[in-house]
Amino acid sequence: MVDVLSGRRLVTREGEVVEAEAALQNKVVALYFAAGRCAPSRDFTPLLCDFYTALVSEARRPAPFEVVFVSADGSPEEMLDFMRELHGAWLALPFHDPYRHELKKRYDITAIPKLVVIKPNGAVITSKGRKQIREHGLACFQNWVEAADVFQNFLG
Repeated sequence: MVDVLSGRRLVTREGEVVEAEAALQNKVVALYFAAGRCAPSRDFTPLLCDFYTALVSEARRPAPFEVVFVSADGSPEEMLDFMRELHGAWLALPFHDPYRHELKKRYDITAIPKLVVIKPNGAVITSKGRKQIREHGLACFQNWVEAADVFQNFLG
């Protein structure tokens, strides 16, 4: 479980509410800071969606990976539209959760999109997840798993 999200409720793009503890246990978590009105976000999100789908949805053995979207959209409607249009089947911090702002400060988010991959204790594995996915594709995930130091049996 990722300590920084302990006790939080997350939402799916369909609006279903899930407990963070259950959804994120024993997974590498990537916090995705983005907004639908941001052209670079709209450009990278389909690539992240393909990455996520290959690791989780289409894999013979789903990888221990989850994306949590932290919206920088201007309204809950903009956030949901962006999620429904381009996102994968990952989770999001609700728009009205003030913790979104705390996460932006904690991880020094000054520009979007930003993909911050974190350990269960909230420590940063990489703040360059977007660049690593663009340059290395699925290969970067194994490095994240090893750095997280909790998934010794995942062999890709």
